[in-house]
Amino acid sequence: MTEPGTVLITGPTRNLGRRAVLAMADRPDGRRPDLLLVGRAGRDLTAVADEARAHGATVREIGCDLSRLADVRAAADTARELLAAGAVRPLRALVANAGTMSTDTRQASPDGYEMTFAVNFLAHAQLVGDLLDSFTAPARVVLIGSNTYHANFWRRLLGVAEAKWTDPVELARPAAREQAPSMAASGVAYSNAKLAILYYAHELQRHVGEGITVSVFEPGWMPGTALGRGAPAAAQAMSRALGRVPGVSTPERSGPLLASMALDDKWAHLRDGAFVVKTKLTEVQPVAHDRERERRLWEATAELLERAGASGS
Repeated sequence: MTEPGTVLITGPTRNLGRRAVLAMADRPDGRRPDLLLVGRAGRDLTAVADEARAHGATVREIGCDLSRLADVRAAADTARELLAAGAVRPLRALVANAGTMSTDTRQASPDGYEMTFAVNFLAHAQLVGDLLDSFTAPARVVLIGSNTYHANFWRRLLGVAEAKWTDPVELARPAAREQAPSMAASGVAYSNAKLAILYYAHELQRHVGEGITVSVFEPGWMPGTALGRGAPAAAQAMSRALGRVPGVSTPERSGPLLASMALDDKWAHLRDGAFVVKTKLTEVQPVAHDRERERRLWEATAELLERAGASGS
């Protein structure tokens, strides 16, 4: 078994991320990684860090608002400094767990990008890109995906919006002010961001070489989590009720599965954006493989991140 080294995880304070952190921290000596927790500074980040330390893990907190790309760049700088100083062991995995679903696609991030796309996709593209030279092989990048990018019978029945792909520069642009907010538009933005993650995973593998593998984890449908906390109260109440239906995914069940993706030998062979739904390696839909879209996304992402960096935000 490869020495577990350090795992950096975003969005560690709630639900899936928190449960993944605690599952990693609860591993026995010799299998327990050091942890870099990247999330909003404050009580919740301190609490999960303290709980992980109580399990015996070496933990460092890195305060970061992932909607601000300047914060993301600073977080990467801090991670590099901790690694170089030997404060944590070599970086073996990055888990891009943080996510959001904005209820108003007119809302812009501090860098001027649509909020769902900014947090779910651009922030992690910035972080991964900034840390690629800091990994010690063999290493893993685990991204969080979702099957919402395409509509099957049940998603249509539930009104879950599928992706409507367009040029990534357009996906990053907030909706016009005269466009009324709607859950449908929010759902499309979320599914677009998740399709972007699949395209990015495929293209990232082509750029990182043999020592780093890239995979995508789908935790299953988890109604009632904080992802939709900006939704109307009635919608949140319905989501919480659905979260109690037997058989749906929960952070308690899916968190350890995410930890396994980052650490366990059984997943060490995954690469090229392999898509795992909970515990099952799953073939994505044909729309999720498109070399031209993947190439354009890579190019546009570089443009968008460079633009944000040049603005100094």
